[in-house]
Amino acid sequence: MSFLPSARSALPRVRTIAAVSLVVVGIGALGWLQAAEVEDPLGEQTGGATTVPATGRNAFSFPLATLDDAERTRFAIGNSFFRRNWVETPASTTARDGLGPHFIARSCGGCHVQDGRGAPPDLRRRLGAEHEPPVALLMRLSVPGVGEHGGVVPDPVYGDQIDNAAIQGVQPEARVRMRTRPIAGRFADGTRYTLQQPIYTLADLAYGPLAPGAMLSPRIAPHLAGIGLLDAIPQAEIERNAADQAAAPGPIKGQVNRVWDAFAGEMRVGRFGWKANVATLAHQSAGAFLGDIGITSTHFPSEACTPAQQDCRAAPSGGTPEIDDETLSHVVFYQATLAPAERRNARDPQVLRGQALFAQAQCATCHRPSYVTGASPFPALTSPKTAGQRIHPYTDLLLHDMGERLADGRPDFAASGRQWKTPPLWGIGLIREVNGHQRLLHDGRADGVLEAILWHGGEAEDARQQVLKMSRAEREALVKFVESL
Repeated sequence: MSFLPSARSALPRVRTIAAVSLVVVGIGALGWLQAAEVEDPLGEQTGGATTVPATGRNAFSFPLATLDDAERTRFAIGNSFFRRNWVETPASTTARDGLGPHFIARSCGGCHVQDGRGAPPDLRRRLGAEHEPPVALLMRLSVPGVGEHGGVVPDPVYGDQIDNAAIQGVQPEARVRMRTRPIAGRFADGTRYTLQQPIYTLADLAYGPLAPGAMLSPRIAPHLAGIGLLDAIPQAEIERNAADQAAAPGPIKGQVNRVWDAFAGEMRVGRFGWKANVATLAHQSAGAFLGDIGITSTHFPSEACTPAQQDCRAAPSGGTPEIDDETLSHVVFYQATLAPAERRNARDPQVLRGQALFAQAQCATCHRPSYVTGASPFPALTSPKTAGQRIHPYTDLLLHDMGERLADGRPDFAASGRQWKTPPLWGIGLIREVNGHQRLLHDGRADGVLEAILWHGGEAEDARQQVLKMSRAEREALVKFVESL
C-alpha cells in the first residue's frame, strides 16, 4: 500500500493574476506595519508556490507543489521510514530493527498520524475519572538545575522523558494517568462554558521513585505540514519580533530561546518544540528517534538507558547506529517538504469579519501572519521556484508567559515554567478532517479554537478578556477565521 498522495493531486490550481496588489499587513499591537508587494493579499497560498489545495484525510501529507521528480522519489523514501513500524532486534528486516528498549511509539507516524496532530485520551468521555494511557502525549521529565549547554537536568533514574512501552524482557518505565477538573466560566453575554483542567500522575514506576523535585511536562505531537518553511524563516526576523515587542507598550514581550543544536555543535535560536527548545529539523528528528522510538543515530549514539535500568542496558542493539545518516536524512527531507494546505473560505464575509476581530484582540501580535523565506539547509526550498516565498504561518516563534493555568513549572533552556512558544496556526482548521479531533494547546486540553483562547493568560490575558466581551456572532466569526488558515 502506498502512503504517498499522487503527484498530480498535489499540483496547485493554476491562477491568473491580473495585477500585483500592494498590501499592508498589520501586526496587531506592535506599532509597526510591514508593506510588501504580493500576489496573494488574503494569504490563500499559505506557502507561496509550494502550497497545495488539499483537504480531507491526507491534507497534511502532500509534498511541496514545487518538488521535481527526483525530490518526490526522495520524499517517498522518507515517507516510508516515517510511517512504517520499527521492530525489535534481532529481525530479518535489518533496515528497520532496533526498536526500544524503551519507547513510546513504533514509528514517527504512530504519534504524528497522517502527519497530523496527536491527542490525549478523550477527556470528555469520563470527566473526573482516570483515562487510558496516552499514545501521542509525551511526558518530559527533569529535575531542578541547569544541565549541559544550559539545558535541562534529566532525572537520574528515568532520564528526560517517560517511556510507557518496552520490548520483551524490559520493563516499561511507568504508566501515565490523567484525570480532569472542571473550570467553569462565562462570557459577558451570559453564555457559560466549562474547561477541563488535566491532571497528570505516574503509576507503576518500574525503577523506583522519581528524584526529589522532579518536574513533568506533557507535550502533544503537533501537525507537521509546512515545518520546512518555518525552518526557512530568517533568524533576524525572529529576533526582530522580540525587539519590536520589547519596544512596544503593553504586556506582550516575547523572548527568543537559544538552544544547543547537536548537528551544528553550537547554540542556535530555537524554533521547534512547544518551548522552542530545538533549533533544527535534523536535531528534532534524531532526538525523537532516540527518545520516542529508541533508535540511535550518529549524533545520538547511546540508548537512553540510565545506570538504574539494567534490563534496558542489557537489551540487544540493532546496530551502531540503528538508523544510518542517509536514511535519517530522507526522513528529515520528508518532513521538511510536507506542504502547507491552501486556505479555505478566505473571502467569506464571516471569515473576513473574524480576521478583523483577530487583529483587534491583538492576537496577531504573537501570531504574526507572514514572512518572506530566506536561507534553508534544504535546496528544495531555495531553488528559483521556491526562494523568497511569502508564507503565512501565523507565529512569531517566540516564548511567551501564558499564565499560571497553562504553566508546567519546567524550565527548558531560556524558557521558564510559564512560557510556551507561539504555535503556527496554518492548517489548524484541517485537524478534524485529518485526525478526527481538534485538541489544541501543548497537551491537547482545549477542544477547539475557542477553548484554546479561553486557556490563554499571562501576556495574552488582555486578548482573552476582549474575546470574553465578544458577542456569540463575533466569537463564531473569530473561530471561523482561525479555522480558515
